[in-house]
Amino acid sequence: MHSARGQSMEGYYRGSAFPRLGLAMMEIRIHGRGGQGSVTAAEILAQAAFKDGKYSQAFPAFGVERRGAPVQAFTRIADEKIRTRAQIYEPDIIIVQDSTLLTVVNVFAGLKPTGTAIINTGKTPAELGIKHPAKVRTVDATKVALDTLGRPITNTTMLGAVSGATGVVSIDSIVAVVRERFSGKLAENNEKAVREAFRLIGGGK
Repeated sequence: MHSARGQSMEGYYRGSAFPRLGLAMMEIRIHGRGGQGSVTAAEILAQAAFKDGKYSQAFPAFGVERRGAPVQAFTRIADEKIRTRAQIYEPDIIIVQDSTLLTVVNVFAGLKPTGTAIINTGKTPAELGIKHPAKVRTVDATKVALDTLGRPITNTTMLGAVSGATGVVSIDSIVAVVRERFSGKLAENNEKAVREAFRLIGGGK
């Protein structure tokens, strides 16, 4: 797959890609609404994995994206070349950018029992009352984005939470990609948002 700049997002990594998770390939599904930057988040995640020395691919769900409508985007990260180009139906990780989707879409469909769900909400996992064996982590990415960016755009913020909660990509690689993708004050503020979400969800502990 390719990034918006047309560069390959496939790399090579010697050894186990995810020793913390015990997996050779991670499949990640991002849930959001049209206009929230889910595809951009998938691309940044894949590019960060490339910087970490792994194979990766990012792609949107098939179909037309309408602003405000539920959308999906996908990222695969592996320590070997990725052969499949299919959509992801049994993800290891789901990222939910908009908690209102919990009552609209079955975001947990296919999520592995050993997987992780990372949800943008001010509520705790217990307050959400989710009945699924996967680990549920929450972070108020909207508040972080408003405090740092001045806008409720949470796609980069949520990637900091993903790094902190799972270790699937390094925080430094996410920051590096964010700084390549944006410039000036916007790059600086996005980095602050990413690092704050990483901290809030317990990254680095």
